[in-house]
Amino acid sequence: MILQLLGGRTPARFLSHYWQKRPLLIRGAVPGFSGLATPAALRRLAGRDDVESRLVIRKGRRWLLEEGPFKSNRFATLPDANWTLLVQGLNLHLESADQLLRRFSFVPYARLDDVMVSYARPGGGVGPHLDSYDVFLLQGTGRRLWRIGRRSEPAAADLVPGAALKILREFEPEEEYLVEPGDMLYLPPGWAHDGIALDDDCTTYSIGFRVPARREMISEFLVRHAEEIAMDGHYADPGLQAPRHPSAVPGDMTDAMLKWLSRVRFTRRDVAGFLGTWLSEPKPRIVFDRPHRPLPGNTFRAQCRAKGIRLDLRTLMLTSGSRLTLFHINGESGEAAPDVARHLLQLADMRALPPGRHGDELCRHLFQWYLDGWLHIGAMP
Repeated sequence: MILQLLGGRTPARFLSHYWQKRPLLIRGAVPGFSGLATPAALRRLAGRDDVESRLVIRKGRRWLLEEGPFKSNRFATLPDANWTLLVQGLNLHLESADQLLRRFSFVPYARLDDVMVSYARPGGGVGPHLDSYDVFLLQGTGRRLWRIGRRSEPAAADLVPGAALKILREFEPEEEYLVEPGDMLYLPPGWAHDGIALDDDCTTYSIGFRVPARREMISEFLVRHAEEIAMDGHYADPGLQAPRHPSAVPGDMTDAMLKWLSRVRFTRRDVAGFLGTWLSEPKPRIVFDRPHRPLPGNTFRAQCRAKGIRLDLRTLMLTSGSRLTLFHINGESGEAAPDVARHLLQLADMRALPPGRHGDELCRHLFQWYLDGWLHIGAMP
């Protein structure tokens, strides 16, 4: 299945020859694919408070952007052409979209972001633009014309003035592709692209990847570890002499702080643990549904062993450590004994655990996550 998804290439070959290097068009990547949600279902999702959605309307050379949620009658007032509805995080709400996202597990979960669907009428699109992340563009219903070209990061002067979206003022495509249902286009960062819907009810499913900024990663790490820096005492200068310029920062104070900073050390475990915790944090709109009538602990263990369990679609779970015994789930972290960690690793990889003789310690973790609404009893529906 994965060979077909990548046009007959192994994941190793794709990653070494194309990933973050050059685009790739794959005809028939998902044979028979016609999308995951009907237009009516997408409109309903766009009307929910917990779903991120946007509406992009093109009027001549102007681009208008509206943020959801949208009332149902909003779509009845739209023209027959030149608009696009974007629904973000489809995998958080549809099991089929989550299954689609997991087909790209040849890239670590820590880098996977979400599945976004673009539902467009003829002429609809979001204009020529440049993404900072890798993306797979899988065509659902209808046809779309993609124009692509290599492009450096645009300056403000390169963008359409006054537009709510970062649309390129000038775009000279190097290649054009007409894609049909089941075709997929991979684009690495640095490739500008413009997708234009050609048919009614044109849908494109974008599998995107996380690319946190270096500054953001380092800042978050330092903030979270500030309280763990063990350095007592206060600055002192018993040999202080009267300064020639009282406004100058004392050189001794600068030297002292440099010395203190040189003593700050972080381990690989510190960094891996931070990344697991930070990257597994749910997005702001995510709210978990706790069980209305939770099972008692003994009943949960019995059903867990008999039916297995599955992670909620909104749950993010990662592992770290040299033996992968550290687990990170929805922004919380812990460490498990090797026999328990083995099952938690399977849960994180497969997002489910089959029925089995699961031990009490494992069930203790699972039961708390069940109460939090992070997992459910039974196999995937």
